[in-house]
Amino acid sequence: MLKRKKNAPAPTAQRSLISHTQPKSPISEQYRTLRTNIQFSNVDGSLQSLMVTSSGPGEGKSTTVANLAVVFAQQGKKVLLVDADLRKPTVHYTFRLENHIGLTNVLTKQTPLLFAVHSTDIENLSVLTSGPIPPNPAELLASAAMKEILEEMYGEFDIILFDTPPVLAVTDAQILANLCDGSVLVIRSAGTVVDAAQKSKELLEAAQGKLLGVVLNQKQQEKGDYFYYYGTN
Repeated sequence: MLKRKKNAPAPTAQRSLISHTQPKSPISEQYRTLRTNIQFSNVDGSLQSLMVTSSGPGEGKSTTVANLAVVFAQQGKKVLLVDADLRKPTVHYTFRLENHIGLTNVLTKQTPLLFAVHSTDIENLSVLTSGPIPPNPAELLASAAMKEILEEMYGEFDIILFDTPPVLAVTDAQILANLCDGSVLVIRSAGTVVDAAQKSKELLEAAQGKLLGVVLNQKQQEKGDYFYYYGTN
C-alpha cells in the first residue's frame, strides 16, 4: 500500500500547475494536446516511462513535466512524478512537499520506494522528490539500483515521468534517456540557441534514447491563432 504523507509548506512560491487550477484554460488544453501526441507517438508499443529535459536552465522543463503529470492523472492514469534532478531539485516546491526522504534514499537502499513516495492533492498523482542532494548524482542514476527501482515503479504505476537536469550541463539526462521508454526536449522560444538544441538532440540520440519530440515553450501567440479560439466566449 502507498503510504500517504501530509503536505508541508514550501519555502518558495509554488510553480504554476495551471492544468490543475485552471483545467479549462487554453494552456491546459495545450498540455492535454501534448499528452495525446505522446500517446500517439508510440501506438505500437508500451510507453510507461518518460523523461523531460531541456538544453539549459530556465526553459520550462519542470513546469512542463509537472503539468504533464497532472493531465495524465486526470485521464485516470496512476502517475508517479520523479524528481531526478539531483543537483537543483524543484518538484518538492511545486507540490509543497517535504524533501527529507526521496529518490536518493531509495537508490542507496536506505528507504523502500513506496515509503518515500508522497501522495498529492491531485487524484491519481504521486510524487517521489529528489531527497538529499548526493555528491555523485550521475553514478547513482547509472547504478544497478536505478534499474531495479524503475522495474518496481512499473509494477506500481501506469506512467512514470522524470524531471532531469539540462542535457548540456551534465550527463544525468543522457543516462535516464537510455533507461526510459521515451524522452521529450523542452526549448524556449527565442531563448534556446539553435546549436544548443541540435546538440541536445544529438546527445540524447547518442545515448540511445528515444526522442519523441520537442516542446516549444513560451511562444508568443497572435490573436488569430487557434490558441485564442479556446479562450474566447
